[in-house]
Amino acid sequence: MNVTIDKNSGYCFGVEFAIQMAEDELEHEETLYCLGDIVHNRMEVERLHGLGLRIIDREQLAELHDCKVLIRAHGEPPETYELALRNNLELIDASCPVVLKLQNRVKHAYDTSTRQNGQIVIYGQPGHAEVTGLTGQTGNRAIIVMTDSDLDQIDFTRPVTLFSQTTKSTAGFYRMKQLIEERIAAAKGEIASFDANDSICRQVSNREPALRKFAELHDVVIFVSGRKSSNGKALFSVVNQTNARSYFIENEQELQTEWFLGAQSVGICGATSTPMWLMQRVADHIEQVALEVA
Repeated sequence: MNVTIDKNSGYCFGVEFAIQMAEDELEHEETLYCLGDIVHNRMEVERLHGLGLRIIDREQLAELHDCKVLIRAHGEPPETYELALRNNLELIDASCPVVLKLQNRVKHAYDTSTRQNGQIVIYGQPGHAEVTGLTGQTGNRAIIVMTDSDLDQIDFTRPVTLFSQTTKSTAGFYRMKQLIEERIAAAKGEIASFDANDSICRQVSNREPALRKFAELHDVVIFVSGRKSSNGKALFSVVNQTNARSYFIENEQELQTEWFLGAQSVGICGATSTPMWLMQRVADHIEQVALEVA
């Protein structure tokens, strides 16, 4: 059985940058706080916990004073920075540059749309850290949409400016764009007042066609990702649509021997939040399984 790891899978630039910043700080600090999971991958969070990284929530952040806190790649809303100033917190800001640029675009669009009685709509997962940071640029007035029914929140007779969470599916975004256009037409609104911005990270979206090709090359595909990862869910959907013998796992302990019966080729891939060391560990385990089913 041939086992291959997809060389294009694994950390995107933003996640790799955040983890490197955490590791660099932990070389000099016994403890470093991080607001939320640094990456949506339990295995990596546990590894970094062993180095001294401590995950906190917003309530715990409010109780901290005079210490260092890492801002992860997802970015944060303005109130997080205001709190840091009040509590004398030193922020190690690992916000992804792509996310920061999008935050600025959303803020500018919100300021403009407010003068035009418009609405900011974000295609994204409610409660996701990046979406929280984006809606924070609008004073939490942005409308978040994920499903068709979420569109009922929009007044289609007023101007609409649409953005996307950077890690969402490209197909999903353009479907949402089409639905909004149809709703505007049905409400006899002005299509010209609809501004759709494809703000999906190309380092993420470009993985979709590459993953389809990768999935076609193998009898069985093992997709490794944290279950909290929005990007992981989106990319696995692409893999699963291409290869019916594809399986989503969080670590090597979830592998099942029967998945590999009769397989000559196994491909291993993952989300932008999946560490390469974890995919390698899965590959090593599968090679052991191959000896059992041979």
